[in-house]
Amino acid sequence: MRPDDPRLPTSPGFWRSPLRGTWFTSVLGLVLLVGITVLFVTGLVSYAAYNPDLAPVNDQTPDKGVLGFYLFSWPTNPYWLYRVTQGLHVTLGIALIPVLLAKLWSVVPKLFTLPPARSVAHALERVSLLLLVGGGLFEFTTGVLNVQLDYVFPGSFYPLHFYGAWVFFAAFVAHAALKTPTALRAVRERQRHRDEGELETPRPDAPTVSRRGALWFVGGASLLLLVTTAGQSIGGVWRRTALLAPHGGADPGSGPNGFQINKTAAYAGIGASETGDEAWRLVVTGRDGRTVRLSRAELLRMPQYSAALPIACVEGWSTADQWWRGVRLRDLAALVGYGTAPPDVLVESLQRHGAFRRGALRANQVADPRSLLALQVNGEDLSPDHGYPARVIVPAAPGVLNTKWVARMTFGDL
Repeated sequence: MRPDDPRLPTSPGFWRSPLRGTWFTSVLGLVLLVGITVLFVTGLVSYAAYNPDLAPVNDQTPDKGVLGFYLFSWPTNPYWLYRVTQGLHVTLGIALIPVLLAKLWSVVPKLFTLPPARSVAHALERVSLLLLVGGGLFEFTTGVLNVQLDYVFPGSFYPLHFYGAWVFFAAFVAHAALKTPTALRAVRERQRHRDEGELETPRPDAPTVSRRGALWFVGGASLLLLVTTAGQSIGGVWRRTALLAPHGGADPGSGPNGFQINKTAAYAGIGASETGDEAWRLVVTGRDGRTVRLSRAELLRMPQYSAALPIACVEGWSTADQWWRGVRLRDLAALVGYGTAPPDVLVESLQRHGAFRRGALRANQVADPRSLLALQVNGEDLSPDHGYPARVIVPAAPGVLNTKWVARMTFGDL
């Protein structure tokens, strides 16, 4: 068969949908231009929230080189900052899936165009297009799998998503630089010029829906995903509306501890033999190796403080504000020689395996009066799944840095 045989995808006549056209593709492309830029920025913000330059235990992206640039230390105000930025990242990413798929469908004939490269510039454009399509599918797929708690990756999600994001965004910027002027012109001149670009088929089928109607369909699909996902970031009763969002691997039950659980005590291998009153001691180390060992009863005799804070995770879900009560982190720092200026701290869990069984917090996080070693929540002792006998809770910090089942805290320069 010849490449221009209409039975082959290399022939323009093979693609007969009358919906494909420069205007249709341009509208989708401009939506993605804004949306993907927001996704990339909020992704970098999420990276910053882990304080990657603080300690190796916080950074899951080894050998990142210049790609791991870090602009600022993560703040504790406003306390809902990570909840909003990561919720936006995940919810927007899911809502954009219909737009991305429609955009890929609209340009699929170009992937089969022959010859593959007519010039150096055309070859570079084709390469950027392949990286754009492959990178986009990879980032959205791994992102969706991660927020659904389906860890089926060939490696850690963090470096895969991190490096994939840079490859995808580099191709995206190159493609946007080449195509944005054309897209803007196509949208502006829609009423004056009919589509006569390279995306139009020479043998269109009879239309069953207009291009504008197709855009409404794509927008409706995005809206549906939005309203069935956003509740996981709002938390509280709104979580019931998040039909497509993960609800965790365990039922949190009801009562004061009846809120979202991501990692249970059973999953982490934490048993009563390690957390009982006789067995468990918090080891706090500080200046010049000064060390104290505290039972839970001794911690309860220290000044107790309360803070209303949510838990917000990288998967995009968050809880409503919960009332936590316990000992301020800066008071624990004072016990081991840091009275006026608490330093960074390394927090270690009883959990022996898995990512983020240890986490580092910056000095500004330790110093915040709302940062607690929590012993109770909503007026009741922590449940085993929520970190009994003690867990960290810090305003605006990602959930994985709010370490559960705390066993050791080491204050000082990390």
